[in-house]
Amino acid sequence: MRKTYALALPLVLGILFVFVSACDDGPQGNPGGQIYELTWGPVTVPPGEEDTRCITVPLGNDIPVKIDWMHNTLGSASHHFIVYRVSEGEVNTTPTPCLPFVDTLDPTAGAPLMITQRPDETLQLPPGVAFSLPEQQLVRLEMHYVNATNAPIDVEAHAELHAMADADFRDEADFLFIGNPDIELPSQPGPQSLGPTYFPVPNSLHGVNVFAITGHTHKLGTDVEVEVTTGETDPGTMVYRPAAFDWAEPETVRHDPPFQIPEDGGFRFTCEWVNETGQFVGFGESTTDEMCFFWAYYYPSKGSKVCVHSEIYTDTPLNVCCPDDAAICALINEYLDGGLPQ
Repeated sequence: MRKTYALALPLVLGILFVFVSACDDGPQGNPGGQIYELTWGPVTVPPGEEDTRCITVPLGNDIPVKIDWMHNTLGSASHHFIVYRVSEGEVNTTPTPCLPFVDTLDPTAGAPLMITQRPDETLQLPPGVAFSLPEQQLVRLEMHYVNATNAPIDVEAHAELHAMADADFRDEADFLFIGNPDIELPSQPGPQSLGPTYFPVPNSLHGVNVFAITGHTHKLGTDVEVEVTTGETDPGTMVYRPAAFDWAEPETVRHDPPFQIPEDGGFRFTCEWVNETGQFVGFGESTTDEMCFFWAYYYPSKGSKVCVHSEIYTDTPLNVCCPDDAAICALINEYLDGGLPQ
């Protein structure tokens, strides 16, 4: 009997050692590698129809995840496609008319993860950088489409989100959207421009790292250029100037290493158009209107922000970032919801 105990003791101690060692390591977290796939549509769009429609669907993650790359593919007639994380809402798998960029002024309700205008685009975040999503994350897919042909078109889009291993995570990514709505394009031939517009970013963004940037206009747009500056009088450093700007498929310029927004600095940006419509064109969401925006992806997160500079809608020049300027952001939201005169 004593000999049996002597033989069994090393085995028991070995098992106990393995068990205790595993417990000492603590939770291992998400090992990564999972790809979540989401689909919008298809929807048959009649000739000449333009609309924005959304669906809200669960991502399908039963554990918190860190998303380090996303891949979007768009069908024909797609103008832009936005993948949002949303904090609440009803699941709706039927593409339903919705307000463009809904909830972007209130990141507690929803914030973009990726905007795509190209038929096939991948957003690869820098090593260790990711978007953190809680378990059972709801995702809204927003599609703005326009069928400029004489035949019906089936419009659809697909999104893939890749989860990295928790152990590889270092910094939280986020989204920055900046623009100028002061667009007044008279019906005259030749190039027209808005800017350069200087936008001083909020103090909270000074020192963050910007790793990707995309310009945005509608179909009259011929160029978007963006510089990062130390102040309003600084000529700045060019961070977005595609060799050939394509309004329908604007290039996303990646920066490796990322560039930083300097202390007390901001962005200077210019948009150019050629208006051959024979009509006055102003700011608006429709493709018959125009826009002058750019969006950027950055880390570490200081929150998702939508920022606007304007000189024609207010008595004095306005620089506002939502949700930071809460009172003005609430008025803008009310306007977008139809609560104020348009």
